[in-house]
Amino acid sequence: MKIDVLTDNKESWIVEYIPELLEGLKDHEVRHVFNSSDAEGGDVLCALSCEKILKREVLDRYKSCVVAHPSPLPKGKGWSPVAWQVLEGNTEIPVSLIEAADKVDSGDIYYQEYFPLDGTELNAQIKAKQFEVTKRLVLKYIQNFPVQGQKQEGEETFYRKFTREDNRIDIQSSLEAEFNKLRVADNDRYPCWFEYKGKKFKLLVEDLD
Repeated sequence: MKIDVLTDNKESWIVEYIPELLEGLKDHEVRHVFNSSDAEGGDVLCALSCEKILKREVLDRYKSCVVAHPSPLPKGKGWSPVAWQVLEGNTEIPVSLIEAADKVDSGDIYYQEYFPLDGTELNAQIKAKQFEVTKRLVLKYIQNFPVQGQKQEGEETFYRKFTREDNRIDIQSSLEAEFNKLRVADNDRYPCWFEYKGKKFKLLVEDLD
């Protein structure tokens, strides 16, 4: 099969994991591309950690275009679903492998699988668990291609995009109450912060074990 893996942001967390996915697809003709203009067509396009909605002209170049979205669709469409679910206190995060569609996160669901969280994992560890499930679902989809999907059913909800204000720590609150914010923060690009006496400070936690 001819397979393209598309990530439209070279700084995405998933980029470092893509070689592992490509190794699992080594029996196929597979490429990793960073721009939809380079997605020339073939059997399957895997859009992983893409920030832009794919245009119909791109989708039509493939027999199937799949997206891995980490929420229990149709609930949790939109941006930063893992971070929002952790902040909600969820201890199981679903990854839904769906067909890409014209409307955001609205395509048929092929597979869905959850990964557990014990409440101590930091951002990198959460992403590693997310990737393992994502990889497993993509490989399963390719192995069983073509797959019959299921229409999304139920009420849809949307998460808004994270802003810098969402990473603000309330220093009047307890560390326990603010810990989930520290867990999901990208310490390099979007660290948690607080304001004290008119000055802003960065705050992060690291795993010592």
